[in-house]
Amino acid sequence: MTGRLMLLDTASLYFRAYFGVPDSVRAPDGTPVNAVRGLLDFIDRLVKDHRPDQLVACMDADWRPQWRVDLIPTYKAHRVAEEREAGPDAEEVPDTLAPQVPVIEDVLDAIGIARVGVARYEADDVIGTFTARAAGPVDIVTGDRDLYQLVDDARGIRVLYPLKGVGTLQLTDEAVLREKYGVDGRGYADLALLRGDPSDGLPGVAGIGEKTAAKLLAEFGDLDAIMAALDDPGAKLTPSQRKRLDEARPYVAVAPKVVRVAADVPLPDVDPALPHAPRDPEGLERLAERWGLGGSLQRLLTTLAR
Repeated sequence: MTGRLMLLDTASLYFRAYFGVPDSVRAPDGTPVNAVRGLLDFIDRLVKDHRPDQLVACMDADWRPQWRVDLIPTYKAHRVAEEREAGPDAEEVPDTLAPQVPVIEDVLDAIGIARVGVARYEADDVIGTFTARAAGPVDIVTGDRDLYQLVDDARGIRVLYPLKGVGTLQLTDEAVLREKYGVDGRGYADLALLRGDPSDGLPGVAGIGEKTAAKLLAEFGDLDAIMAALDDPGAKLTPSQRKRLDEARPYVAVAPKVVRVAADVPLPDVDPALPHAPRDPEGLERLAERWGLGGSLQRLLTTLAR
């Protein structure tokens, strides 16, 4: 893939659309379609403002992969709505959002926007693999700070992080990360691992908050060097830090595989080029009428046709 590639963390964006667009936005039969229309408006704005050459809607085929749970059982455990013996556990999703997800998938497919989810992997991992393979610059659009770990100025990889609605995006590069967190993209995963993340059920190292984690990374360089310093009596670690880090050895041994996004997902062959006309115009027309997609869909089609 050459040219500018835009990767959407689709679930992150339709969750934001759901909560940002009133549920009074409904289909002719009264079914809420606020997430559907909000996402279409979001994609329209992104394409207008950033003019990517390719775009892929990355999906959570498995929002809580078992291989991550096996390493850290608390991983996203608080979000489980229903445990299932076969297949991924059901995620807690608002009642009026869940039925909109298949509609979003059908509409993206009919438009011709590439949509990729891979069994046993999260959208983050799909994004990480597309990013690793990209030959040109990459814009990652997500409301999830975990993907800051992929930011890389040398390769032109940045994160577009929505601050408010769809109109205000933080263009996150290494300068922004250093100013806010004291680390670059590569260091962000180590920072997140050390401080923990309650929203993902990651405990972190007890007593090591964000500022302390940033100081340790500035002092030693990376997580491996911090842990190696435990065996060096002359290393600049306080007694409390030594105790906390030593107690956390079992967590630190497994957490990197959980926190760092995969870069080796077996991606299917897809055409990421932006479509200039719908792939399935008749099917799209039926969807537009059934769900009352109106101006949101028309605006996006007009933008794509340019």
